[in-house]
Amino acid sequence: MTRTHMVLLAALGSAAIIGAALVFQYVFGIAPCKLCIWQRWPHVIAAVLGPLALVSMGRSLPLAGLGTMLISTGLGGYHTGVERGWWPGPASCTSAGGGLGKMSGADLLSFDAAGPAVVLCDEVPWSLLGLSMATYNAAGSLVLAGIWLMALRLSAR
Repeated sequence: MTRTHMVLLAALGSAAIIGAALVFQYVFGIAPCKLCIWQRWPHVIAAVLGPLALVSMGRSLPLAGLGTMLISTGLGGYHTGVERGWWPGPASCTSAGGGLGKMSGADLLSFDAAGPAVVLCDEVPWSLLGLSMATYNAAGSLVLAGIWLMALRLSAR
């Protein structure tokens, strides 16, 4: 495979991950938490980088793609750790942040203060074979990082 093919393959992989996330959100009604949203951004950037491979022949494009996927792998790994209780997550989206425990009974029954629901980052809304979407994202991002690395190596030739 050529460098361009590898870049396009990696970009399509990121686009597929974004597509899957949107299907889970809008078709199956699984709202994303703050960490889920953070994990989407590197894939959006990587998907945009793909078509640039048709006009750019330098090493910077594959290097940028590799960087985005390493960031996504890190975010997915971090989120997996938060879900499994290995380390604390952001207080704004974990049950450690207070959640419903800080609200009075009147607050819970009031419709006046209703805003967007907070989706907790330390709860797993969906899993397959005991692995959450964050874990699958980390694994998929690592595979895509390998493809970007191969594109980078092909750029050196």
